Amino acid sequence: MSKFTVAVQKPQEAELMGGASFNLKADDYSFEEESLIPIGASIVEIPASSDQEFIELAKEADAVIARGRNITAEIIAGLSNCKIIGCGSVGTDRVDVRAATEHGIPVTNVPDVFIEEVADHAMTLLLAIHRHLYEMRDLMRSGRWTDSHPYLRSFPRLFGQTLGLIAFGNVARAVARRAKPFGFHIISYDPYVSEIEMTSMGVEPVSFTELLERSDFVSNHGPLNDETRKIMSTREFTMMKNNAMFINAGRGPSQDESALIDALEKGEIAGAALDVFENEPIDVENPLLRMDNVIVTPHVASATARFLPETRRRLGQEIALVLQGKWPRSAVNPQVLQNSSLERWQPQPMQRGPNH
Repeated sequence: MSKFTVAVQKPQEAELMGGASFNLKADDYSFEEESLIPIGASIVEIPASSDQEFIELAKEADAVIARGRNITAEIIAGLSNCKIIGCGSVGTDRVDVRAATEHGIPVTNVPDVFIEEVADHAMTLLLAIHRHLYEMRDLMRSGRWTDSHPYLRSFPRLFGQTLGLIAFGNVARAVARRAKPFGFHIISYDPYVSEIEMTSMGVEPVSFTELLERSDFVSNHGPLNDETRKIMSTREFTMMKNNAMFINAGRGPSQDESALIDALEKGEIAGAALDVFENEPIDVENPLLRMDNVIVTPHVASATARFLPETRRRLGQEIALVLQGKWPRSAVNPQVLQNSSLERWQPQPMQRGPNH
């Protein structure tokens, strides 16, 4: 008999689509079990068709994996023994974090597994939209070889342009490191990061308004929460330069898509390069898919061969730590840890909670 039970919604075909799931076998838990089996923990799939059924079947679980079902306030209130809710992603959209905090349950994520991959993709999008790669490809396909030089000569060179980073967390810092050698002047808005942290990397801290007004490229890297949902909407796009580009390899709902489409159609901004969307999978009739000045990719910024193994290993490690009475490495609601019985074991100081 297992010492601990870890509950997860039984996978359904509909859940294997959309977002950044890139599923292996959805019911293959071998990577999580590398850390869970040695401590006597077993993963139990919950074949629930409703939140109430999930509560009934997972009520006594020691931990819950937020996969396949949103972990709502109702579910959290119905869990009598839950010590941790684990997310195998950066985003914690599936969990009512406020409700978990009220019940003293840490919610963990994996914020540092695919930083470099997402930063690579953000730079790829930036360079592709700046050099109009889609349009260059289409000119060649249509036999218009000589049209390319005059077209590109109407745009400024990249060196000396201003890159504005919305938020200055792990991915934004990795983007800054990549952008510096291209000759960018980099500015950033993040009210939760000190000026010293930014200036030590050669990044100028600015207000959100100043970032929008000065940037030639605005790149979004903020987490998704009430503060950042639709942080880029009509007012914000209007404040950008008419020749500026918007890049989003962060969170889709951070952009008001109707406002973005309107800004692009009116020429209020010059273009956009997007890996994430307000609703995913994106509707095939979405105007963004047909715009010449928009480059899109299907939420793949983090996708490499190591994505699933490492996120799932990390998820299992976080759950195992808490079930053994220790702080997790990364909790999005670290305030619950201070008053818990969990042991703080990390040898390094925290910057924005147990991880940032």
